[in-house]
Amino acid sequence: MRTSSPYDNPRLLWSIAIAFLLVWFYMLGARTLVPTDEGRYAEMAREMLASGDWITLRLNGIKYFEKPPLQNWMNALSFAAFGLGDWQARLWTSLCGLLGIAVTGYTGARLFGRKTGISAALVLGSSFYWAAFAHINTLDMGLSGMMTLALCGLLLAQRDGAGAAEQRNGMLLCWAGMALATMSKGLIGFVLPGAVLVLYTLWTRDWGLWKRLHPGKGLLLFFAITTPWFVLIALKNPEHPHFFFIHEHLQRFTSKVHHREGAWYYFFPMLILGILPWLGLLLPGLWSGVREPDEPKPGFQPRKLLLIWAVFFFFFFSISGSKLPSYILPIFPALALLIAGRLHRPGLQSLKLSGWLFALLGLAGLLLAGKIGNFSKEAYELPLYLAAIPWVYGAALIALLGGLATVWLTPRRPEAAILSLAIAGFLAGQVVFLGHEPWGRYSAGILHVAAMQKELPPGTPIYAVGRYEQALPFYLQHTLILVEHPDEMEFGLEQQPELWLAKRADFVARWQAHQAKGEAALAILRPDIYRQLQQQGLPMRVIGLDPKRVIVAALPDSK
Repeated sequence: MRTSSPYDNPRLLWSIAIAFLLVWFYMLGARTLVPTDEGRYAEMAREMLASGDWITLRLNGIKYFEKPPLQNWMNALSFAAFGLGDWQARLWTSLCGLLGIAVTGYTGARLFGRKTGISAALVLGSSFYWAAFAHINTLDMGLSGMMTLALCGLLLAQRDGAGAAEQRNGMLLCWAGMALATMSKGLIGFVLPGAVLVLYTLWTRDWGLWKRLHPGKGLLLFFAITTPWFVLIALKNPEHPHFFFIHEHLQRFTSKVHHREGAWYYFFPMLILGILPWLGLLLPGLWSGVREPDEPKPGFQPRKLLLIWAVFFFFFFSISGSKLPSYILPIFPALALLIAGRLHRPGLQSLKLSGWLFALLGLAGLLLAGKIGNFSKEAYELPLYLAAIPWVYGAALIALLGGLATVWLTPRRPEAAILSLAIAGFLAGQVVFLGHEPWGRYSAGILHVAAMQKELPPGTPIYAVGRYEQALPFYLQHTLILVEHPDEMEFGLEQQPELWLAKRADFVARWQAHQAKGEAALAILRPDIYRQLQQQGLPMRVIGLDPKRVIVAALPDSK
């Protein structure tokens, strides 16, 4: 007697979806905002809301032109609706992640069948990178969510059998996705999908596709979304266009101006980590995009488009002079669709291999977790490493059991095996995230907030000497006066030099003036700078310190 598929049990699927959403949204507020990105984009949105200026982006009160405003707008709206907080700062990226999962699943169902659509949503939602970055306040998940709209809109519009209305609506979704991606992170939102389309038509010779793009309506929609802000910010800030289009696009890609370079293979380890627990299906999924044995020719070939999307994006960021781990996020919806299609073809050895690999990863975690403390280089850091050990054990155990269950279920109930691997992969990743929280609190400096707030009557300046704190300004709801170290605000400070102190001697003079007048002031110092100022005899009362920072007050304790 054949056992029914869990894919045919709506009650089970809804139960899994509800449990998934409960964990997903709980995790938004379970951790401190971690520098640099999370603190930066939370603070920019806080300043936007506080100032009421929704056109000129600022960080620490200084003009900040590196990125477009969409994420800052959404975060500011989240703060306006729900108040300041960790989960509010992550709400937009979380919704973008969920949007990507939903649209990928829907597109998979329309193109390849209902079960493939369910599997595509499961694969994407449980992939470590997608689930992780959906819980980090960074631009790349917002970009990836909008890129997913563009990709899936194109797939839905161009699929064989699409009616005229479906084709038009799908392409408008694609154009809107590209526009919103452009408003998330710049011209790559338009340029990269366009390059994918060119490469696809060169490979398949499907020149007729260009007649089905609805360019008239699409371009009107694209420019209606993107043009107003670019015009308004250029009118208010004439220096913006050159910095944004030349420095942040051309120089960022062709040079190492941002000091984020990496080897050509930089993203390969990221891909291996990011696609877990589906690693055993990665190459078979990509290969299915080469062959497409079940698709008629000529005609639209969606798997080839998905393959080009994934490979080209990966290649583009690999040759860029600027690299960060999250840059390859936009490839994961395409990989999820390719992997999901492979899951529902004859032969399940790749699924079993994924289970074995995940189980081995779990076993390695169980064997090595106890040695995590050996990574500590500072006595202060040892408890942070040790605090992560129970969480690593928990994640490793989930991976081991989930992987073994997948191996056992694959020949017996393959769709139950898919669910087992997806659930284990998602939960293991979230448990690891919880284990990082002590490190996050340390990196953000959150333990010093209470002491600093006691020393902050209205109008009290806070100086950042030799370092910039990305998260403390948000938690303190207070901007900093930079000293000596412009950090990423160098261009803005060239436009507004009055907003910082370029020389340490100027800070010393200012600090002594505060003391002479009996004025309150705080400073966050690099430890080596603190020692130097201490040797110079500068009066400072320490109110907080750790290996990253020393926090001092100008006035003696009044008690």
